[in-house]
Amino acid sequence: MLIIEDLSIRIAGRLLVEEASVAVPDGARVGLVGRNGTGKSTLFRAIAGEIATEHGRMSLPPRARIGRLLQEAPDGPERLIDVVLSADHERTALLAEAEHARDPHRIADIQTRLADIGAHAAPARAAEILAGLGFSDEQQQRPCSDFSGGWRMRVALAAVLFSEPDLLLLDEPTNYLDLEGTLWLEDHLARYPRTVIVISHDRDLLDNAVDSILHLEGGKLTFYRGTYSSFERQRRERILLDQKAAKKQDAERKKLVAFVERFRAKATKARQAQSRLKLLARMEPVAAIATEEVREIVFPVPEKTLSPPIIAMDGVSVGYEPGKPVLKRLNLRIDDDDRVALLGANGNGKSTLAKLIAGRLEPVAGRVTRADRLDVGYFAQHQLDELNPQGSPYSHLRALMPDAPESKVRARAGAIGFSAAAADTAVASLSGGEKARLLLGLATFAGPNLILLDEPTNHLDIDSRAALIEAINEFPGAVVLVSHDRYLLEACADRLWLVADGGVSPFDGDLDDYRRLILSGGEAGRDKKAGEKNSRSDQRRAAAERRAELAPLKRKIVAAEKRMAEMSRRIGDIDAALADAALYVRDPAKATALAKERADAAATLATAEEDWLVLSGEYESAAAE
Repeated sequence: MLIIEDLSIRIAGRLLVEEASVAVPDGARVGLVGRNGTGKSTLFRAIAGEIATEHGRMSLPPRARIGRLLQEAPDGPERLIDVVLSADHERTALLAEAEHARDPHRIADIQTRLADIGAHAAPARAAEILAGLGFSDEQQQRPCSDFSGGWRMRVALAAVLFSEPDLLLLDEPTNYLDLEGTLWLEDHLARYPRTVIVISHDRDLLDNAVDSILHLEGGKLTFYRGTYSSFERQRRERILLDQKAAKKQDAERKKLVAFVERFRAKATKARQAQSRLKLLARMEPVAAIATEEVREIVFPVPEKTLSPPIIAMDGVSVGYEPGKPVLKRLNLRIDDDDRVALLGANGNGKSTLAKLIAGRLEPVAGRVTRADRLDVGYFAQHQLDELNPQGSPYSHLRALMPDAPESKVRARAGAIGFSAAAADTAVASLSGGEKARLLLGLATFAGPNLILLDEPTNHLDIDSRAALIEAINEFPGAVVLVSHDRYLLEACADRLWLVADGGVSPFDGDLDDYRRLILSGGEAGRDKKAGEKNSRSDQRRAAAERRAELAPLKRKIVAAEKRMAEMSRRIGDIDAALADAALYVRDPAKATALAKERADAAATLATAEEDWLVLSGEYESAAAE
């Protein structure tokens, strides 16, 4: 159990957590929620012992292991599978020691411990986690340095999941994932065997993967049982009750004040007036929860409605290298009010299709027909890095409005969420959510007929995501979405296109069908190795046959392990009896018999250990063939 008592954390003079207390039960799966900037990541750093606290204490069970997703992605010549396996430090240390150990007793101890922690099944478990996060068998054998930063962060996530710490801390893990990886992670966390706390703004993950919500607001922590939807309902009820209590108390306070003012000067009522003054002083104010208004997101309305289709593709192929199309034989149509969501694993071509639709990539074959005067607004996460860090929201808008008066530029800045001094804040000082708002405003500045949104929800909190959903649904033009946020897709998309196997096709079903397909091991959205010789069923059949062949040997190993455990236990019992000095005086014959029995047990244990070592070697050799 994680216990937090009267915790206060101050960063750069700002008090983020103030005398907060909470107890997180063992085995709980907790979603840590709160507005951006409230201190959620700072709380994680304090729990992990990375920063000092100002006041209070935190406690965990002795020897409890804390696992946290590192901010720096692994980068080196090691294979992905080896990076993940090395996250289990005990297994790594024991295997290294086993290479050089010579003492039979120590060798037996090492091998017993390796068996206890499932060391021999670890490679298969690591491979399963990497596959769930989108890595093919071939990719798992490649070095980390071959992959981009986002993919290497997936490796870091796989490593911390593989290590299965007693307390798992995950800070926005879905930011590095596509929808397919997010669905797998959601399912994995729902079955996580220990305690997990995850910071996330993904409503579906918070509704399907956690059983509790920890809310950080106003420096205080409040623990709620249930999913995020349950938390929202409980919090609304609490807000209403507090508002009613505050209103009732305010009326009572006014009544008391009026009585005191009226009768304080009258001798006959002075004592009663004083009594009410004391009552006023003792009255604990009920603070109604202050709900911050979320700045709305508004997409400018296009000046002219275009006749459908606004984009039509006929036999189109597109790619980056001659003769190597990423997508081919595309026959697609986008109408003026379409809401299209692109499904498919990263690397299958979703971003390539988005660039083709935006006109940033020309087809290598076929024909793309666009409506006259079609204006496309394109938002992609990588564009955040293209913002001028020394510039401000005002300066970015001024570049688009060179001849506009000051007041008009300021008004436009306010319309996208940067009013007054916020418009002059340097981009480098903006939060991730504020940068995303600015980029959304710049991408849709001209009132486009079609908006392309590639992972727009990263860095947006839950309330800002709700504002984005409202903006998309109110926008009269067409929208094409790429997102790992299933709640956003379900709320906005009318059509689903699956990008897979070098093509694009309508997906026959809804997102629940797609989730079931992904979690059942379906091929949709998963990158399969070209020319794969064996199907999954063939591989399972071969593995079953191999297990059947090795079964007799495995039974002998288990029997040897059982003898070793029995003899070790018996030797321990005899040693405890022989440690009693009075035994040699009280019953010397029994002491002699116990000493002989111990010698026999030790000999049996040594024989069992020898048998175990030989059998284990034969098993490993046979399994490797």
